[in-house]
Amino acid sequence: MKAFILAAGLGTRLKPFTDNKPKALVSLSGKTFLEHTVLNLKVQGINNFVINVHHFADQITDFLKEKNNLNCNIQISDERAELLDTGGALLHAKSYFSENENILIYNVDIFSDINIYELTKCHKKNNALVTLAVHKSNSSRKLVFDKNMQLCLWKNIKTGEIKTARKSETKLTDFAFTGIHIINTEIFRYITETSKFSIIDLYLRLAKKHKILAYETNYNYWFDLGKPETLKLAEIYFNNMQL
Repeated sequence: MKAFILAAGLGTRLKPFTDNKPKALVSLSGKTFLEHTVLNLKVQGINNFVINVHHFADQITDFLKEKNNLNCNIQISDERAELLDTGGALLHAKSYFSENENILIYNVDIFSDINIYELTKCHKKNNALVTLAVHKSNSSRKLVFDKNMQLCLWKNIKTGEIKTARKSETKLTDFAFTGIHIINTEIFRYITETSKFSIIDLYLRLAKKHKILAYETNYNYWFDLGKPETLKLAEIYFNNMQL
């Protein structure tokens, strides 16, 4: 299985750290976000990566060259011409993936010990098109699933906005998205969107007819490093973990 690391974003929530570098190269306790992500996935058996780049793209490619690609097989999906959002990024990178292949998609600013083997096992067992790693969290944006863990809607608690995928007569449960998901490349057959679009909006559209499922994760730690305050909390946790 290949991992597709989303590293092209502008990192606006993480300013001023991203004023002169991409968020993938911001440091957490002496290692960049990108190093933490790749090394974590290597330990879990993944050695083939595709990384998308846009913001300070040259810095990422130079870093990987200097680090000998972190002793992995790494390909670059170049979005220098246009930042394509998460769905557009996946479509743009299509040529790097094989037919009927499972792909792990991982946001570079997520720092966690979520068990990828268990996530993959759930994905395969259910023969899902997409499996989203979810958790209970105070996030204002929620994905809502039925009793079979099938995606039904998205909602923003702060604004009241709701995007409905499918109606269900069963009890619905809210989860927050961890930024980690597995897809099967069969999904490319169903993408009609072009250029720049959200992968969550794609999932909501496809959930009407396809298995877009949730996997409730167990973990010791999970941090969204996209904001200075959560980066600081992760630094404290990581340093204590090393003691």
